[in-house]
Amino acid sequence: MLFNESIKEHRTVQELKFVVAKQEAAAAQHQKQIEALTAGLQKVSAQIEASRPARQVVNNPLEPRPINKATAFHN
Repeated sequence: MLFNESIKEHRTVQELKFVVAKQEAAAAQHQKQIEALTAGLQKVSAQIEASRPARQVVNNPLEPRPINKATAFHN
């Protein structure tokens, strides 16, 4: 009877090893997919950033300037 139990345990261990190997292979495949998607996302982000117009600072003389109360009436 001890021999039969040992054989059953051995089979169980072999089955578990097989399951672990399948999961590791799937995880490796998922990691490759994540890396490919990340690279694609970075490429698109760079394209979007490059297509944005550069920000410009414009001095608009038509806008009212804030009044400096200390010097407003001394001119």
